[in-house]
Amino acid sequence: MNARVPVYGTGMLIALADRKAKAVALHEGLRTVPHRALVLGPVLAQVWRPQPALVHALSGVLKDCTVPQARTSEPSLRETKAGRPECLACATGPDLADWRRIGTALGRAALPAKNRPDAVDAWVALAAARHGSAVVFTTDPGDIEDCLTVLAPTDVHVVAV
Repeated sequence: MNARVPVYGTGMLIALADRKAKAVALHEGLRTVPHRALVLGPVLAQVWRPQPALVHALSGVLKDCTVPQARTSEPSLRETKAGRPECLACATGPDLADWRRIGTALGRAALPAKNRPDAVDAWVALAAARHGSAVVFTTDPGDIEDCLTVLAPTDVHVVAV
């Protein structure tokens, strides 16, 4: 796969729900990449609230995204002429070593004193790292980058929205 895997942080979902121009333009541009934008379950849970306008906005966004291992989610990879391939990183859940890496990232990340370690940010960083070549879209680039510094992936980028 040549294209980087798009990974959405909580702030990206909030920006999409609020119809922020930059987030919407990025999301629209990602509709043709082979791997759908990745939204982790905890990221979705941080944003989802039973408010009709929010539910409507997020439901529309999620049609273009994948929530790994959620039974009713869109598949991670778009169908090709050869069929529908599988993304192994999305098909396999985190194991104990992954959760330990998240804890280690939180413990070693050089987060500013005012920030408390956020396990969801660390899980977003690790999910991007597990895909090998990824780009994380977030409103909190510093926290994600701090976790990525500890995880040391080879090809993960962070884009502020």
